[in-house]
Amino acid sequence: MISHALTIVINEMNRHLDDVFQMAMPAVGVGNLAEGFASSSGNNGVARDMLILSIINIREEKALKNLPNYVSDKDLLKVRYENAPVFLNLQILVSATHTNYSDALLALSRAICFFQYKNVFTQDNVSPNSITANAPNNPLDQLQSFKLIFDLYSPSMEEVNHLWGTLGGKQYPFVIYMLRMLDMKFAAVQSEAKLVTEVARKLSHKEPAADS
Repeated sequence: MISHALTIVINEMNRHLDDVFQMAMPAVGVGNLAEGFASSSGNNGVARDMLILSIINIREEKALKNLPNYVSDKDLLKVRYENAPVFLNLQILVSATHTNYSDALLALSRAICFFQYKNVFTQDNVSPNSITANAPNNPLDQLQSFKLIFDLYSPSMEEVNHLWGTLGGKQYPFVIYMLRMLDMKFAAVQSEAKLVTEVARKLSHKEPAADS
């Protein structure tokens, strides 16, 4: 589901950058900068001259932790008991890996403008092809409904130092976004029961005991 979420966003970014700026495709990809750059020897590093999205942190949204563990189905008159979804906030590193520094700044500026123009992604406002292209093969790994919210995150200089030290020490033009409200849920019902539709109460008065 995390992979599918990033795939949808990347597809939308590539479509936008191609339509507006006619950038060479693909202009955006996903990868781990700690692996280094791909070379002719065939290592699994990231590509040069692209915008690379990497997950650098995952946090649980604790404000939505105490949701009810049941869902009422009024049409079937049943109640389903299942664990509440886990809502995640992901910190996304957007790095410009271009060999030319000016090109890197240009591409990064276009990425920032893209998220300013479109910072909320749902199944209703993205292209259907963005949902299906390069999606995970297993339907259980795909998002059925989603609302992905991107907020700009401004790290301190100390956080920047720790981040790039972890990734290998070589810093590239970058920006960090917080992807909020990705809900993770396995489609499994733990139990079902009939829905209570009526409460009947019968009141009766007890006759007083007769005097002896």
